[in-house]
Amino acid sequence: MHRESTVSAALALAGQGLSDGAVGRRLGIPRATVRMWRIGCVPQRERSRCDVCAGRAIRFPAKSYCYLLGLYLGDGCISKQPRTHRIRIVLDAKYPGIIEECAAALEAICPDKSAYRGLKSGCVEVGMYWNHWPCLFPQHGPGRKHLRPIRLVPWQCQLVQREREALVRGLVHSDGCRIIANDRGNLCPRYHFSNLSEDIKALYCESLDALGVNWTRPCAKQIAVYRKASVKRLDLFVGPKC
Repeated sequence: MHRESTVSAALALAGQGLSDGAVGRRLGIPRATVRMWRIGCVPQRERSRCDVCAGRAIRFPAKSYCYLLGLYLGDGCISKQPRTHRIRIVLDAKYPGIIEECAAALEAICPDKSAYRGLKSGCVEVGMYWNHWPCLFPQHGPGRKHLRPIRLVPWQCQLVQREREALVRGLVHSDGCRIIANDRGNLCPRYHFSNLSEDIKALYCESLDALGVNWTRPCAKQIAVYRKASVKRLDLFVGPKC
């Protein structure tokens, strides 16, 4: 398996306009491997060890996946069922737009299946049964997310580098909000993101940095975006919850 730093270096060189062959020669890796990283396919040896997944490329839409990754890291879980696995995203019933966007992302990842919606007390559980959810979300594991390490594997890193806006949108839709604050009589929009996991907050802040969004940390579990230019930047692809 190639190191994450090698994947990042290859994508950076490709972004500078170098051909796949030139990148491969510079880093000492096959041209075909560079091409698969660049277009979002994962080499077989770097995929999950699942026997089914090992026989096919991961070709789901990067934007839908990164949005779903953000939702999963905030409000999602994967559980083992008698014959399969189930992913569940629990969302506030006040935001039907987010509920439908979540369901659409699930169905874009696995178009052969339909997402279900289950009404709970003030919430809607959006989910889908599929054998391969642990393969697509290797952060799955026992215990709460903030009590265990959360690290992206190389193929996830390359997708996130392409679709950081989608990841941030998913994170805000799960554990964030856009508020209107009263700043000495001036009404100012702001973004807040709250999570107990230092690793998840780091992923959020890393993407904000890459997008040119300034952020602050008013308390241990919260990341805030106050500056007008940064709020406007987030408004382009997040905006108020609906």
